[in-house]
Amino acid sequence: MDQLGNIQSTMMSRHQKAEIMIAGEQLRLRLHDSKLIKDHRHHLRTYPNCFVAQELTDWLIAHKEVSDRETAVQLMQYLMDHDIIHHVCDKWPVFKDAKYLYRFRKDDGTFPFNVEVKIFMRGQRLYEHLITSKDSILQLRQEKRVDYERSFPGYMLIDWLLQNGEIESRRQGLDLCKALLEHDIIQHVSLKHHFFDSGLLYQFCINFRRRRHLSELLHETENEEVECITQHNQDQADSPFTLRKTSPSESNTDFLSDGHCGGLTHQQNSSCGYPLTVSLTAALALRCNPTSVLKRHVTCEELLSPGAPYIKRVLTILGDDLGWGIVVRGKSPCYVQAVDPGSPAAAAGVKVRQFVCRVNGRSVLHLDYRTLSKLVMTGPRFVTLEVMQPLD
Repeated sequence: MDQLGNIQSTMMSRHQKAEIMIAGEQLRLRLHDSKLIKDHRHHLRTYPNCFVAQELTDWLIAHKEVSDRETAVQLMQYLMDHDIIHHVCDKWPVFKDAKYLYRFRKDDGTFPFNVEVKIFMRGQRLYEHLITSKDSILQLRQEKRVDYERSFPGYMLIDWLLQNGEIESRRQGLDLCKALLEHDIIQHVSLKHHFFDSGLLYQFCINFRRRRHLSELLHETENEEVECITQHNQDQADSPFTLRKTSPSESNTDFLSDGHCGGLTHQQNSSCGYPLTVSLTAALALRCNPTSVLKRHVTCEELLSPGAPYIKRVLTILGDDLGWGIVVRGKSPCYVQAVDPGSPAAAAGVKVRQFVCRVNGRSVLHLDYRTLSKLVMTGPRFVTLEVMQPLD
């Protein structure tokens, strides 16, 4: 159990670091384009490729990246804490909204390139090459009668790496692809296999080109999660999950979402990350009811505190051929946003506004919905959920 917890924690940390690195790089390029990053002279010394903190704060507000100067300072401090920017002399460990000079570590070569970062940047570079290639191997393909957008067979990626001089042998290519999968850069389309030099289909887990709103780094609110979903058809790799696949013969499924959502029609299409028949259901459920079903924000500490107005329930769900039938949102804790009334989840007693505490005996209180999704979808069909349900 401890080992699983460590794996989950590592996955969350990698995802967070990836989002920070991508958002930081997008900001750096925009600041270069805006000529805000330039050489500055101070005390008879020239500092290349740096920016004035006060000017950057003005820029962030003017471009509506933040609402006020305090938030701008918090955001830049967050980037400092994750080694994206630093004071040009490393004199100040904090970001000050004043006429101090700061610089992106990528501009002065001080970025800490450990193994994990190197693999991430290698994956990002490969993604850019593949996405812009005239005859890209990223195509709409099928595996087990399910369509997957921008997917590729494992052997074809290794062929491409060889043809473009990225590797010297198939063995080297296999090792690289395994590393990319283990560091959550690529994944098997249904999350069931490791990487093999075969016809199994894989996809990139991360859409490196999606524009990251800087506010996402500080406030990963549920409204922002919905915004990510509405961009799904623009090659958005991340999506909330519904643990119920859609049969080709099914025309629609009604989801109960505290009375705010009506019938949902499944469309035959494709997506990145999961089959669209899985992720679109969640997206439609949340678009139909973009507002959280929660009446107020609840913390893990509140759920676990003695005398809290919640009752613990242990629910056993035996998934059918279509899956489980729930939509989960949020993070730390996750909660049930919608339930398919004809699903195994509904039959087991799963209801909206329940907080998911444990899955098959493993604590998931501090996970986000993406990690919880992978944990459940790659596990057995027989699922035991421990939930906290409001008394009212």
